[in-house]
Amino acid sequence: MDILEGIKTRHSTRKFKSNPVPKELIEAVIDAGRRAPTGGNLQQIHFIVITNQDILKNLVTIVQEEYGKMPVTEHMPAYMQNIIEMSAQGKFVFNYNAPVLVVVAHKPVLANNFADSAVAMENMMLACNALDLGSCWVNQIRHLQDNERLVNWLRELGLGADEKVYASLALGYPDLPNGLNRRVLEIKGNPVTWID
Repeated sequence: MDILEGIKTRHSTRKFKSNPVPKELIEAVIDAGRRAPTGGNLQQIHFIVITNQDILKNLVTIVQEEYGKMPVTEHMPAYMQNIIEMSAQGKFVFNYNAPVLVVVAHKPVLANNFADSAVAMENMMLACNALDLGSCWVNQIRHLQDNERLVNWLRELGLGADEKVYASLALGYPDLPNGLNRRVLEIKGNPVTWID
């Protein structure tokens, strides 16, 4: 797949089949993330790849329960209110039941942690598109990066004592009538100013 076509046709997937993803494909996605540029070429991103379905179910439960405890406020964005309300009802599955979750962690003391994580995420999402896999950037674990219950549990899975979660990627085979829904959308925002 041509890289520009891959960029133009990449879309988020929010409904996944339960089919397992072959390890070779997951490794190719992670390799793409590991090859992303990092500030000073320090390469400090930690990729935690979860394919164990019991671990994923437990993670979904923890995220759901912790979000369900949050108060809904009037100035909160509607999507966040919806997440909290669905979580309180036990109906929010943050990873859309994807069979694979990649948690992207980094050291909070490094200034480029968000930028490093973001370019790794984009590389992985483009790799998923090229490999006929669906993917979706999910932020709920990052939003809970200071939640003691979640952090302690993630430490048991290998999150370093000096790391925080900056992003997560749900990936798997799309469970949609039109597959990856590859189409080029009209750009309606993101203005460009040329200074010639």
